[in-house]
Amino acid sequence: MSKLAALDQLLEQYQQLSYHTDPILEKRLHEAQDWLKMRIEKTHHALFNQKENQLMAKYFINRLYGGPEFDDLAIQIERLLKYAHKAEKILPENAIKTGLKSVGLAVLAMQLDEQVAAQLLKDYPADQVIDDEMMRLTLLKLDQAEARQQQLGLLDDLGGALDKYMRSFIMHTAFKMCKGTAIKYKFELMYDFIGEGFIAMKPMKSAADFIHAFTLKERDIVEKVHAGDPNPFQD
Repeated sequence: MSKLAALDQLLEQYQQLSYHTDPILEKRLHEAQDWLKMRIEKTHHALFNQKENQLMAKYFINRLYGGPEFDDLAIQIERLLKYAHKAEKILPENAIKTGLKSVGLAVLAMQLDEQVAAQLLKDYPADQVIDDEMMRLTLLKLDQAEARQQQLGLLDDLGGALDKYMRSFIMHTAFKMCKGTAIKYKFELMYDFIGEGFIAMKPMKSAADFIHAFTLKERDIVEKVHAGDPNPFQD
């Protein structure tokens, strides 16, 4: 079986999302994601602003929490799957494994956030600016606690994979050597998606430690939301 078979399943899950054929839902989804990203940046301001963490924080916000950028990447993933045999020869196996974890997280984020956007459209006017109270009530109503905890668990797994695989000098060298081939076969977005993980890792002592600090606070927020805390997003 192809090492990229799981990527095919993730792409299918992504393509089944309703916002692809619903422009009103798509707009609300992107607004919900913008609110989430701003909330994350505010919550983790101290962690994200540490010099060694800044690149990883950017990777988190732009890559692992979905958004319009993923649409372009998904198109390239579809192309990549048509040439899976070539891609598997180009990319180191451990880079593929880590890339799959990252793509899986992005797809899960899109699924959960689309649920949030759909609920917002049911309960509020489509043009109402999203605020903390709207989001608190929406998250409480949806009861995504288990799914959000799963998302955070997958993030912790990614941290371990980044430390285990992406710190290898040999693998990084092999990965850099295949850039020309990736461009030749038009896999550059997927290459960059994985490559940014390497770059973000470089200044850090441990990606797992950074991610654990992040997920610890996020788990606390999930618990506060579902316990009925009136201000779950405040420190």
